[in-house]
Amino acid sequence: MATFVYEAMDGQGKEVKAEIDAANETEAADKIRALNYFPTRVLPKGGKAPKGGAPTIEAAALGRATAIKGKRGGLSFSFRVNQKHLTQFTRQFATLLDAGLPVVRSLDILHTQLKPGLLKIAVGEVKEDVEGGSALSEALGKHPSVFDKLYVNMIRAGEAGGVLDEILNRLADYREKAQRLQQRIIGALVYPAAVITIAGCILTFIMIFIIPKFEAMFKEMDIGELPVMTKTLLMVATTIKDFWYILVFVPVLVWMAVKFIVKTPQGRLLVDRIKLKVPIFGQVISKSAIARFCRTLGTLVQSGVPILDALAIIKGATGNQVVANAVETVHNSIKEGDTIAEPLRHSGVFDDLVVNMIQVGEETGELDKMLIKVADTYDAEVDTIVGAMMSLLEPILIIGMGLTVGFIVISLFLPLISIMERIGGK
Repeated sequence: MATFVYEAMDGQGKEVKAEIDAANETEAADKIRALNYFPTRVLPKGGKAPKGGAPTIEAAALGRATAIKGKRGGLSFSFRVNQKHLTQFTRQFATLLDAGLPVVRSLDILHTQLKPGLLKIAVGEVKEDVEGGSALSEALGKHPSVFDKLYVNMIRAGEAGGVLDEILNRLADYREKAQRLQQRIIGALVYPAAVITIAGCILTFIMIFIIPKFEAMFKEMDIGELPVMTKTLLMVATTIKDFWYILVFVPVLVWMAVKFIVKTPQGRLLVDRIKLKVPIFGQVISKSAIARFCRTLGTLVQSGVPILDALAIIKGATGNQVVANAVETVHNSIKEGDTIAEPLRHSGVFDDLVVNMIQVGEETGELDKMLIKVADTYDAEVDTIVGAMMSLLEPILIIGMGLTVGFIVISLFLPLISIMERIGGK
């Protein structure tokens, strides 16, 4: 049993410094949280912080937030912000403010426990700007690669309304739901992609190394005219063997061409239109984009962001140019005094369900609640479609593999059967 020195915050945000006996730092932090304290620093008595950074810190939100262990040290820096880490930061920030800690102190605690990377650098600079007298939203706005317009504008609305902790919680909820939806879609595609890749590699190996041996054997046996299926198989195998580089470079060239096309507004619009028309996948993309639009708009309106500003922010956050164009049309129509529902109805992108619920929300003054309900409904529909797609993909893949293997086996055995019949006739 060792003795640890710790710094913590109590329920009123007052700093507490004391000692506690525990087997290790994790157990010490657990005991501190059991006292209803928020541990900000835990060190062995007489010990020093790890070389190259601050000591291990564990944070918990007075029994509400999960413990987080941030290990410092190392020289690796990521220049892309992990969205999961940003969401976690947002939730922790809300928890600290809700516990009564000042903004600067909260940022200082979070900055200390973040891992080295772009997010840590940005939070450190934001803390310095806020200490220098800048508004939090203004400081966050200086880092658009970390905190997007949606994030900054919601923080600005929270500052104006004096409900920053509540806005941060809403923002964290929004990000968590959006990430769960994205993870479900990606997770649904991992299995078929893995199966197709492995099956493709196996078939390519068979075509390049196995089939040519059978072809040589057929020539030695002088079978004569080969069956049509066998000829087809041998032709495919020869093509793959002689032009294997096409199989490698054509997909790469197609991918590069698509990346080049989507860099232009017309190309991006064309590709996004094609995406929406792809069977099954088009429905998933369409409903996901609509759910993102409704949830984002609902969250912004709920947070007090003016409707025109909210639509301007959403235009770049839909993930689909077709939907973005529809949002721009709505924005321009509202500027001229129109409602939200009517321009959405004429856009041809949004279903009647979305338009009708938004219209009801406008009439009852509960637009934000209706938008969140629509988003929940479409998220559930996406789940249903993805689940059905997974249920169908597995048997389709199995049948496809079975037919392919069956074609190869029959094609190779037909000449052998012919030989056996010839020998039997003699």
